[in-house]
Amino acid sequence: MDKSSWAEEISLLKSLAEQTELEHSIKWGIDVYTYKGKNVMGIAPFKNYVGIWFYNGVFMKDPKGVFINAQEGKTKSLRQWRFNSMEEIDEASVSAYIKEAIENEKAGIKLVPAKPGQFEMPEFLEKALESDALLKTAFDKLTPGKQKEYAEHIGGAKREQTQIERLAKVRPMILEGKGLNDKYKK
Repeated sequence: MDKSSWAEEISLLKSLAEQTELEHSIKWGIDVYTYKGKNVMGIAPFKNYVGIWFYNGVFMKDPKGVFINAQEGKTKSLRQWRFNSMEEIDEASVSAYIKEAIENEKAGIKLVPAKPGQFEMPEFLEKALESDALLKTAFDKLTPGKQKEYAEHIGGAKREQTQIERLAKVRPMILEGKGLNDKYKK
């Protein structure tokens, strides 16, 4: 099923959101609904389903037990509700979830990201730092958050060859004191 096949479901979900005080916008190519500029929910079609995202869904009650954490271990507060057909969309339930999300936003309930703390240093990176004094000095000067980004990036590779390639690619950035994701930060 392609995205155009979900037109009826998307239209219904959008109409439920538009019956509230939420404001509609397009962000990241999808319909996003905000309250006073804060993201509350989004609606997007995929190949096999259409989904609603509640940006602070982790704080919602979810009495129907429908929420999915799309990226377990990575996604902290976002929760998703997937629909595989028009028949699965219970308007009263969806409306109740939307209203709860709005009330949570009004109450200022949100997840405060944890500060980067301790992390596990991958054995490969540890050995590389031990054998390269210049790299170790530069790495030690990085903030703990930047160190963690590099450790997770390099250690996340399953194959040693991939770890070698990743380290070779990021070595110049470490030596310059740059973080892995600095180019994305303002």
